[in-house]
Amino acid sequence: MMAIRLIPVVAWALAGAFALLAFATAAAALLARLRPERNYVELKLRIRTWWLIAIGFFVAVPFSRTVSVVALALVSFVAFKEFLSLVPTRRADCKVLLWAYLAIPLQYFWAWIGWYGMFIVFIPVYVFLLLPMRMVLIGETQGFLRSAAIVQWGLMIAVFSLSHMAFLLALPQPADAHYDGVSLLFYIVFLTEFNDVAQYVWGKCLGRRQAVPTVSPNKTCEGLLGGVATTTLLGWLAAPWLTPLHGYEAATAGLLIGVAGFVGDIVMSAIKRDVGVKDSGAVLPGHGGVLDRLDSLTFTAPLFFHYVYYLHY
Repeated sequence: MMAIRLIPVVAWALAGAFALLAFATAAAALLARLRPERNYVELKLRIRTWWLIAIGFFVAVPFSRTVSVVALALVSFVAFKEFLSLVPTRRADCKVLLWAYLAIPLQYFWAWIGWYGMFIVFIPVYVFLLLPMRMVLIGETQGFLRSAAIVQWGLMIAVFSLSHMAFLLALPQPADAHYDGVSLLFYIVFLTEFNDVAQYVWGKCLGRRQAVPTVSPNKTCEGLLGGVATTTLLGWLAAPWLTPLHGYEAATAGLLIGVAGFVGDIVMSAIKRDVGVKDSGAVLPGHGGVLDRLDSLTFTAPLFFHYVYYLHY
């Protein structure tokens, strides 16, 4: 079953994440007691959701690479389904959507077996050419371009981009390496989500100037700069323990994740604003849908993967 051995550094990192969550839970309860006039419902819901995410990571990853890849594929399925619920396609395309959904297990199968050549071209090339061909055979031209773009864009962000996390688990590691695929996966997930939190906190504390007011009014320049700086520092500190990156490579990885996470967030905000919805779903309390929580990862996961792949593989 391609078992995964949880190396000590990852076990300690997971323990640290749970300790941070325990501290955040206690802090939120204390704030509610000290300042009962303020509303801390959203904060408590967000912390509860982080517990669910952390427990899900802890349950899925240590058993085997197969379980991990299947779990990530299911996440992509839910994210793609949420995307299609945001931007409805034509009724005539029901069979085309079936083909699109079938691309999900195939994409993750290439990641599971570590076939990089097929993994990297399957959706951007083969699926990109195949789906419009199937749409043409339906014979409906009204709304063709819009529908084709919706399906292709959804597959790219919800499946292709996120599947890079699964391929991290298949990367070959030197026998004496202090890191592995699980530590790489933990690094990108933790740092991306930490970047979201850091930008939120910096924005709440110091935010004055809106970064992109017409897209996401709550995003501030101070939140962006503070979050990116904090993520860059944490990325530089954590990378030597969890990745093959050192020195400027580690700092650059943190900077890349900080900036790309912000871009992924506002891109998804632009999509939701365009279609007139606030959240992509209601699966995660306090965080909306799965896609709301993965919007940053749709940009950071592929960029981090290729950054590490280019430098060390």
